[in-house]
Formats: sequence, structure tokens, C-alpha cells
Amino acid sequence: MVKIDILTLFPEAFSALNTSILKRAQEKDIIQINLINIRDFSKNKHKKCDDTPFSGGAGMLMTVQPIYDAIMSVKQDNSVIIIPTPTGEVFNSKLSKSLSNYEHLIFVCGHYEGIDERVYEIFNPIQVSIGDYVLTGGEIPCMAIVDSLCRFIPGVLSKDSLNDESFSNDTLEYPQYTKPKNFMGYEVPEVLFSGNHAEIEKWKKMKSLEKTLKNRPDLIKKDTF
Repeated sequence: MVKIDILTLFPEAFSALNTSILKRAQEKDIIQINLINIRDFSKNKHKKCDDTPFSGGAGMLMTVQPIYDAIMSVKQDNSVIIIPTPTGEVFNSKLSKSLSNYEHLIFVCGHYEGIDERVYEIFNPIQVSIGDYVLTGGEIPCMAIVDSLCRFIPGVLSKDSLNDESFSNDTLEYPQYTKPKNFMGYEVPEVLFSGNHAEIEKWKKMKSLEKTLKNRPDLIKKDTF
């Protein structure tokens, strides 16, 4: 079982992680997702977890003490700490698969203007960015990262599903269709009804490459052709 502890000021934001595929994976004890409220560890009588930065400027910073104590309450020898942040390594399928190999992941969700730098100095976490933009907190990036990496954990998805997904072979997934065969004159490609598996596979690879060249040419390796 892969254990995932999520430290956040807003546990209510994570209801999406208890639905669909991830819900079934938790029911099967393949993964365990725990939500931990950082406020519970604040020593401030008002449970305050932020303060003004010493350098001045707009906004508030999350203070080090509640985060430190929250991490230490779940940290084990095999724990890996991850902090979603715009300054981190850009998230992709390769990094997602790599993170799925750890037995215990601890996510720390920042908020406001960020986190006291001493959290990074003490724990040396893996810093991950989901793109070149800024969000109001780490909750949404955390959910995206958790959802993605869980798909690589054995038993969560079938092997065929992973093999056919976008980015699995440095290409985007081919177009897919379901009933009806004809919708307002838009026809499903006839090859998909041919029963010729070799031709269908050839069509899938061709369409996958076409879509990648059109939408994400940066993914195409020079030795593809």
C-alpha cells in the first residue's frame, strides 16, 4: 500500500480524491490518503498559521512551527516530502511515475504568499510545479499530482490503460469514439469496424503521431521518423 499524507489548511478542498478510480483504489487498500489540518498543530491560541514576512511587502507567509510539527507527526524513515510550488521542477509523466514508486508521500500545501523558507532548509523536500503560473494555494496542484501518480501504482489501473495513455510513448493518445456510429453526419472512421487488428493498430499509431505533431511537436523525438 502507498500511503499519502496531505498537510493543508483546507482539508475540505480534497473531496475529489474520494471519488471514482481513487475511491476504489482506497477501498481495495492499494492507496491510503490522509488529510491533516495544519491548524491543529499551531501553538497560537487562535490557531493562526501565518504572519507578515520580515522583508515587508504584500501578503502573509505560512509560519514554520505548525508545518514542522505537522510533518513530524507523520514522518517516517521512508517518507518523501513534496511541496507544490511555482519554483519547483515542472511536473510531467516521467516525474509522476517516479513519485509513484515511493511507499510514503507527504504533501505540504502552501497558501497566501508561500511558506517560511526554513521548511525547505530543514526537510529538503521535492519541489514540484504544475506549470508556469501561480495559484492561490497548493491544494489544486497537490490534487493534480496525487491523481496523476496514483494512476501508476500497480492495481489502480489496468496495464493496457497506462500503455495507451498520452505521454506513455512520448506521443499523445489517438482519437477515440463510441456509439452512435453517425452523429449529425460525423462518422466514426470505418477502419475501427474492420476487424483487422493490424490495420487498426496502424491507424492508431498514425493518428497518435498526427495529433502529437499538431498539438505538441516538442514531444517528438528526432529518431521517430
